[in-house]
Amino acid sequence: MTAPSSSDGLAAVLWDMDGTLVDSEKLWDVALYEAAEMLGGRLSEEIRLTLVGSNMDATSTVLLEATGRPVTPESVAETGEWIRRRTAGLFDDALPWRPGAREALAAVKAAGVPSALVTSTERALTELALNTIGREFFAVTVCGDEVDGLNKPHPRPYLKAAELLGVPAEQCVAVEDSPPGAESAESAGCTVLVVPNDVDVPPGERRVFRGSLVGVDAATLAGLRSLV
Repeated sequence: MTAPSSSDGLAAVLWDMDGTLVDSEKLWDVALYEAAEMLGGRLSEEIRLTLVGSNMDATSTVLLEATGRPVTPESVAETGEWIRRRTAGLFDDALPWRPGAREALAAVKAAGVPSALVTSTERALTELALNTIGREFFAVTVCGDEVDGLNKPHPRPYLKAAELLGVPAEQCVAVEDSPPGAESAESAGCTVLVVPNDVDVPPGERRVFRGSLVGVDAATLAGLRSLV
């Protein structure tokens, strides 16, 4: 393990992407509602909200079930591929930032604290998103197709990010917006800054809530570890 940074024992910041750094959930909405129509049905808002933070296979399975289509490995793969193609077209344009997110990333980098991107989005789409977000902010990125199927809410994505950085997860702060993401980070041992976006996130033992990332810097994040 490497030594923690000088920011009051804050070893690293682990950032979720969709809905946390960029408002890409709105673009996922377009792809998912259109996918349901392509399958001959419709996606209710209630079911859509359960998909925030989910990986592609889980999302495809729910869409197939919601539209009354057979759920098979082939249909899950075909639906996922349709969603990937549609979302890639949407991600190819500049993504809208969440309030304060870019400034928070820059402040953490300026303080010398390493960052990782930890997302349920697959690598190919993440690379498109990074054209907007900026690869320079992250020492490592962990994507939804790189955790052997152990996606959020499983702790593996955040544990893998900490391992790649060479720091203890318990000395990291994760920034999340969804219930699966918050559970994943909390289970990994991180302190979790929750900035809800599309869905409510329940309280948790290691969770601190904030309305936005405006004004957040490395000192703010380091201070959260003393609150849980």
